[in-house]
Amino acid sequence: MDKKTADKIRKLRESTGAPVIRVKNVLEEYKGDEKEAKKLLKKEGFEKAAKRKDRATSQGLVESYTHHSGKIVSVVELLCETDFVARNELFKKLAHNIALQVASMEAKNVKELEKQEFIKDPKKIILDLVKEVIAKTGENIRIGRFYRIELGQPAKS
Repeated sequence: MDKKTADKIRKLRESTGAPVIRVKNVLEEYKGDEKEAKKLLKKEGFEKAAKRKDRATSQGLVESYTHHSGKIVSVVELLCETDFVARNELFKKLAHNIALQVASMEAKNVKELEKQEFIKDPKKIILDLVKEVIAKTGENIRIGRFYRIELGQPAKS
């Protein structure tokens, strides 16, 4: 295998979380077309994520984000199956990005939040971010509770 092919495999592996052998086979199937290979691997990852949605999520972490002005704060509960994944950098980054989203964009509930366009990449919605991490970690992940407090605004019931 040449270095160019190995680099393509590594890059797709990192972006999709798919096993190396699967990435190699899909790249061969698409004759080296990274864009098409990535589409298929992401689709497969999302299908795997859908199968995990009913698995129990009793671990996770609580992430907070304070807007640089100090006038808005958000708190997000992100849940997963094991504490191993809860300590994973992918999971922590996801929690941070969701807390950033909550601080930036108001949502009434989790369903509404999941459908919002991600502020850092409007081509994706929040649910896509969650599914990507599910595909990479192999565990069910879900957003639990979230809160947003803005200075001078009345509390929402």
